Amino acid sequence: MAVRQDTIWERFLKPVFRLLIDEEKLRQFHESLDWEAESDRFRRPDLIYPDYYITQNFHGIKGGYLNSGAAIGYDPITQYLLPPNETWVRQSVIDGIQGTPRRILDLGCGTGSTTVMLKQAFPQAEVIGLDLSPYMLAVANYKAKTAGLEIQWCHGKAEETGFADESFDLVTASLLFHETPPTIAKAILRECFRLLKASGQVLILDGNQKTLRQTPWFTEIFEEPYIKDYAADSVDAWMGAAGFEAVQTHDVWWTNQVTQGLKPIPANKSTVPTHPVSRSTTIDDFSSEGFPVPAF
Repeated sequence: MAVRQDTIWERFLKPVFRLLIDEEKLRQFHESLDWEAESDRFRRPDLIYPDYYITQNFHGIKGGYLNSGAAIGYDPITQYLLPPNETWVRQSVIDGIQGTPRRILDLGCGTGSTTVMLKQAFPQAEVIGLDLSPYMLAVANYKAKTAGLEIQWCHGKAEETGFADESFDLVTASLLFHETPPTIAKAILRECFRLLKASGQVLILDGNQKTLRQTPWFTEIFEEPYIKDYAADSVDAWMGAAGFEAVQTHDVWWTNQVTQGLKPIPANKSTVPTHPVSRSTTIDDFSSEGFPVPAF
């Protein structure tokens, strides 16, 4: 899977990011871990990687996310790709949570940035992060242990997790949908619906679809094979089709959005108060305490 050398990323942006990143520090971190041993701790030998994941480059990375270099470089680069501040953007997921979930699943967790924030926000909850890259999970586990947090990391597909029906109060996904074909994103939301208990909540953080449609040049900057299809569609519509109610999307600054929905309570069950839904349309409160480990 060769990397095209004529992309805007390769010709212009990659050299800029190399000036911003402490490559010596990354090299030292890379050499400090036995990557095969660490990734093997999470690798499922029976997992068959889907074609949409292994036949494409992401962000111009050769081999996608199935290598240690991608796992190490993800956080340092992402901090510059989520303006005005990555932690503030990820905090929008935490701010959108209704109630106090006891069991949380973070899909496509990558290096665990949002997963760590979820555990920090709900320390009594069981928090699970799931991703297709065992190398990303190795970095996520390192970050969680460094922060003194107990988080379970699982190697698997977001659209077919293998967890039991109605076994979670909250399911989240950050920066996942623009890296999957729309058919897979819809399948992931159907899986979220299956996994959630009645009145459970789903929260999806990703690129702002309105902004991406209005600035098509932005979809050309990085080697993202599915972002144009993502931009042309609607996460709200996908959630509605999956069965979620009270669906709304909040803008997070100009570049991102958070879409939330609730799994309805079956008509044959007793009625309980539903979660209140925020009426704000733009999340710009960045007064949250502390900045968790920077991540992607």
